[in-house]
Amino acid sequence: MKTLSLRILPLLIIALLNACTSDAPNIKPDKTAVYHPVYPKQTVPTIPAPTRPVYPSKPYQYLIPPRVTVPQKYYSTSTHSGVFQKPTELEPAVEFWRKTYTAWNRSQVAIHDDQFLNVIYEVLVLPGYVDECLTTEQKEIIKNRRDYWREQLLQLEDKVRFKAPLNPNDRQLIAKLQSTGRDFNTVLMGADKRVRSQRGTRERFLKGLEISRNYDREFRKIFHDAGLPEDLAILPHVESSFQPDAKSSAGAVGMWQFTKAAAKTFMPGGDKVDRRLDPIASATGAARYLSFAYSRLGDWPTAITSYNHGVGGMKRAQNQVGHDFVSIIQTYDGPAFGFASRNYYAQFLAARDITSNPTQYLR
Repeated sequence: MKTLSLRILPLLIIALLNACTSDAPNIKPDKTAVYHPVYPKQTVPTIPAPTRPVYPSKPYQYLIPPRVTVPQKYYSTSTHSGVFQKPTELEPAVEFWRKTYTAWNRSQVAIHDDQFLNVIYEVLVLPGYVDECLTTEQKEIIKNRRDYWREQLLQLEDKVRFKAPLNPNDRQLIAKLQSTGRDFNTVLMGADKRVRSQRGTRERFLKGLEISRNYDREFRKIFHDAGLPEDLAILPHVESSFQPDAKSSAGAVGMWQFTKAAAKTFMPGGDKVDRRLDPIASATGAARYLSFAYSRLGDWPTAITSYNHGVGGMKRAQNQVGHDFVSIIQTYDGPAFGFASRNYYAQFLAARDITSNPTQYLR
């Protein structure tokens, strides 16, 4: 019996040890002024669409004035646009870019505040024929109007500071600045330095929409197969207007605007052959990049913005400001985090709104 007990005892110990282990996987976790000289009227040509309804353009009538289960919990007041958060604070910027893409053509230029995008001082119409590239005279007209509004804002700031009498134009300008809902004096301070101009891109967006029909199904499949939201397939509207041979001053190339360094890291075979002009290979690279960015940053607004500002740049923003995306947009002042980076996600949301309901916006 003693011998039997000695044989059984080790077996009991081994059984107890096995019971204490687990096979669970380790998971890592107002009124807008219009500067409109009398020039010959221009119309935007309609682009034929063989497979979808044609959305005819007409002259713009100026109006005065991985499938993700991680919860996005940083916004207290916002609406949801699919898996993409749409904070209410971004709506003025989204509306601005919807107008840029669909309402203003390339002969129209909005003079606006570069931080509060619902403050539009005027929409001017350039004279003569307006091509993709502006003439020296057209550039000078835009510069003069920017300078005009800077001077108006400087004068208004002096009048408010010294409590001087205000004229009707001053009061209209005050109403524009108050439309932001922010403290008036805070908005007025430095407003002259925030004056910016933005050309309309209706023609360019329409052309991009037509080109995108040749790629949309394949791009969506690439993102679907990667476990990512399919609407990421519209990102080239922001990057290049779906121009397959687009080139930027920063050296980015192709529809998805890859630099050489990023292509080597994320595009299939990118370390051997430059395939940046191949839309399908570039889309695969974009899916790989955005999957990586989301895994590092944890939410889609920040991950999408990193396509412009880099994962490292957006990680620094989170470390400095926190994970609230609106706070990053409004307060982060890191190197190179300028107008383009601040507005990149709003541009994506605007393009998504338009492509989801083109008949509403392209009339």
